[in-house]
Amino acid sequence: MRTFVYKFLNSLLICCFIMYSVAAQSNFKNNFSFSAYGDIYYSYDFNNPSNHEKPNFIYNHKRHNEINANLLLIRANYQDEGLRANIGLMAGNYAQYNLMSEPSWAQNVYEANIGIKLSKKSNLWLDAGILPSHIGFESAISSDCWTLTRSMVAENSPYYETGLKLGYSNKSEKLNVALYVLNGWQKISKPNFTQTPSFGLQVNYTINSNLLFNYSNFVGTDKPDSMMALRTYHNVYFQYHKGKTIGIVAGFDIGTDKYHATKYGVWYSPIVVLQYTLNKKSKLALRGEYYHDQNEIIISTPSKLGFQVLGLSSNFDYAIYKNVQWRFEGKLFKAQQALFNNGRKLNFSLTTNLSIKI
Repeated sequence: MRTFVYKFLNSLLICCFIMYSVAAQSNFKNNFSFSAYGDIYYSYDFNNPSNHEKPNFIYNHKRHNEINANLLLIRANYQDEGLRANIGLMAGNYAQYNLMSEPSWAQNVYEANIGIKLSKKSNLWLDAGILPSHIGFESAISSDCWTLTRSMVAENSPYYETGLKLGYSNKSEKLNVALYVLNGWQKISKPNFTQTPSFGLQVNYTINSNLLFNYSNFVGTDKPDSMMALRTYHNVYFQYHKGKTIGIVAGFDIGTDKYHATKYGVWYSPIVVLQYTLNKKSKLALRGEYYHDQNEIIISTPSKLGFQVLGLSSNFDYAIYKNVQWRFEGKLFKAQQALFNNGRKLNFSLTTNLSIKI
C-alpha cells in the first residue's frame, strides 16, 4: 500500500509540473483548468467479512470496518475553440479494485484523452484516448451521484473505456449523439487473443427543462476471438425534475452474451432513484434496484440460481460547505439463495463519507 501511494504521488507531482510548465510558457494558459476530488469513507458490513472486503460485485467503497479513501483524484483540462484535452490521475479503492486487471501503468489513470473539432460551423468533435463511459447515469465520483454508493448495474457495467468518440451536439445542445470504436468492455489495454473491435452509441436528448432521455448501447466482446462471442448491451434511462425539490431517475439495462460454447444468455437490471431536496444544504435519496444474471455472465456465484439480487438503499446528504459534503447511507441486499458471507441471503451495510471538490 505504501509503494502504491508513493507511485501515485510521484505521478501526480510530475503531471502537475508538466501541465503548469506548459501553461506558464504559452499564450494559452487561460485555457487550462485544474480540479481535485477526495472521498474518504467508513463502511460497516453486518455480515462482518473477515478479509474486510464486501461482496464480489462491489468495487467502490469496498472495505469493511476501516477508514479508507475511495477516490483521490486530480485533473487537468485544456479547452479552446478547436482543441481539448483531459488528464486525470487517481488513487483509492476505486482504482485498486476496478482497474486491477489493467496494466500497472494504467491503474492510476482516471482519464487521458484529446479531442479535435472537425467543423467550424457544427459542434462536431473527434476524441481519442481513455474516456468516461457512455453507459449509465453514475460515475466513480460519489458527490456527482444522487446516492453515496453505486448501484449494482453501475458497478457491473463500464466506468471507463478506451477508443475513438465521434460526438455531435445541436445548436441548442438539447441533442447529443456519439459513436464509439472501443478496445472492449471497460478496457484500457485490449485483451490478448481478442482482435475484434467493439462499438457503442449514445443518444442524449433534453425533452424539456424537466425531462431528459438517454439511450446507450455496446456491441462487441471481451472474450477471445476463438469463442466467437458477441456481447450486446442496452442502457435506457429517464431523468425527471419537478422544480428544485423532487428528482427521479428510472432506468433499465439489458445485455446478451455467450456463457457456454453454444449457448447465449440474458442479464438485466431495472433501477429507480428518488431524490428530495429538504433545503439548500440537505437532501434525501431512495434507491430500489434488481439485478438478474441467472447464467452468471457478469457476476459469478456459488448458487445454482445464479445472481438474482434485490437492492434497497436510502441516504442523507448534508453540504457542510459549498464544496464539502457529508453523506450517510443504509443499504440492504436480498438474494434468492445464500450468496453472502456466513451463508446468508441478506446483506446490510452502513456507509458514511466526507467528500471535497476543488
